[in-house]
Amino acid sequence: MAERSTAAVDVADNSGDEPLTAQADQSTADGVANNRERDTDSDEAQGNPTSEESGKASPPELHSGHKLARRYRLEECVTRLDGFSSWRAVDEKLRRAVGVHLLPADHARARSVLAAARSSALLGDPRFVQVLDAVEDNDLVYVVHEWLPDATELTALLASGPLEVYDAYQMVSQVASAMAAAHREGLAHLRLSPNAVLRTSTGQWRIRGLAVNAALRGISSDTPQRTDTEAIGALLYAALTQRWPYESDAHGLAGLPKDIGLIPPDQVRAGVHRGLSELAMRALANDGATASRHEAPCTTPEELVKAIGEMPRIRPPEPAYAAPPQYQRTAYQQGGYGRPAPHPGATQPVPTPPPPLQSRTGKALKWGVSALLIAALGLGSWQLADALMERGGKADDPNQTQTVDGDNDKGTKPPASGKAVPIVGARDFDPFGDQSEKPSEIGNVYDGSASTYWQTDYYLSSDFGRLKPGVGVILDLGKVQQVGKVTVTFVGNTSVELRSASKDAAAEPTSFDQYEKVAGGSGTTVELKPGKAVQSRYLLVWLTDLPVQSDGNWRGRLADVKVTS
Repeated sequence: MAERSTAAVDVADNSGDEPLTAQADQSTADGVANNRERDTDSDEAQGNPTSEESGKASPPELHSGHKLARRYRLEECVTRLDGFSSWRAVDEKLRRAVGVHLLPADHARARSVLAAARSSALLGDPRFVQVLDAVEDNDLVYVVHEWLPDATELTALLASGPLEVYDAYQMVSQVASAMAAAHREGLAHLRLSPNAVLRTSTGQWRIRGLAVNAALRGISSDTPQRTDTEAIGALLYAALTQRWPYESDAHGLAGLPKDIGLIPPDQVRAGVHRGLSELAMRALANDGATASRHEAPCTTPEELVKAIGEMPRIRPPEPAYAAPPQYQRTAYQQGGYGRPAPHPGATQPVPTPPPPLQSRTGKALKWGVSALLIAALGLGSWQLADALMERGGKADDPNQTQTVDGDNDKGTKPPASGKAVPIVGARDFDPFGDQSEKPSEIGNVYDGSASTYWQTDYYLSSDFGRLKPGVGVILDLGKVQQVGKVTVTFVGNTSVELRSASKDAAAEPTSFDQYEKVAGGSGTTVELKPGKAVQSRYLLVWLTDLPVQSDGNWRGRLADVKVTS
């Protein structure tokens, strides 16, 4: 696909010789209430067009309380720069917070901003902060977007130190896959900085300002895929080291020492994950470092996603369970309620238990109970023996026939059931989310007990809150097996698909596209029978629609899986 960027419409290329990821200290505000952005004149100093160069008109005179389209009430201006302004606002119709970018209709970049916003809105990918509206109204052009009050910028997260290995892995995985999807639709970001990457309270990573931020600043690139890939490498480098991978300081992070060049993250800070360190260098793609590692550079987000998929999976840290405090009985439970406390050091007498029943009544009661127990035991033994003899007689009768409900008088044999195929292992599968979905409970799906289950995270709707198309469990049958039927048992009515990996797969596939759908259904107990012969070692039980729980959230619960040939 030819590379193009909707941000590069009738604007000059202001990137210069320095990488775009090293330019522009801050981006425009896109919805973090606690982290107002601080755009200053430093952007012009780093290569962005000045007021005279851009030919911009004077910014409109607006104030808090002003309403756009009798709907969006401006609350607080968070950015005012280069002829445009960004506001936190309230959508009075839907009663929710939103963000608004404003610029005059005769601004030199008004048309490119509208084009970028409308293209971004058409993408509709939930991994990006969504554009809600893009309007030209008389002398104003404004873009309305989501506001995420519960999200935190990567800049703020790095202020307290580098990210943990698993968090850095999740960040680069989700950001790279999101940007790969955007570039497949011809959209680029070009200002992918730590201010543009947000982590929500649920642990999801979101990207704000797709195409729009670059259009507001008049930034373009002849190689948008390479530019965004290098920006992702810089984000991962910063997440691992708390340093910006260039000599200049940026985004609240110190740059690298001068005259030493770009060195790998694991040489900047001890304890850095080797695989992630190499991945950052491949994305940054400087010739010296990549040549020394004998790895080809990644020049597109798609190549970066493939490189991440080839890495050994990084598991989340095991949760730390605090030991419960030692149970302390109350004074009442200890029998001391209303009694004076014993003197310290004094040995308390142990109360003597009451003697057993020694009276005539007690002896008679004991003999009566014993007699009843003996009689019950004898009666049970007689009934058991009688039942066994009756069953044996029927088994020896050569004229005995078996019938099926609803059949005629002719004796018919029930169809032979398939042979049980053992499941030797399983793991959670969340390729469109954070790569992990309750891994500690995965053994419950094949433990033979329907009283235990593996469950998903909770979501705000049955379709996973529109965050992803589904989650599932990969079953390992130990070797290539003939699969005739898979029976799954859920807690609550759940929609599910059975997907199969190729029988020629040498290892467990890690991509969703490597599993072919062979059956589907919904219910609490679902029999998934492939329409054709299936031979495979790896099966994917893929949940696509979840039941609602008593707390009003949606969550899938897989209690049992049985495979037969």
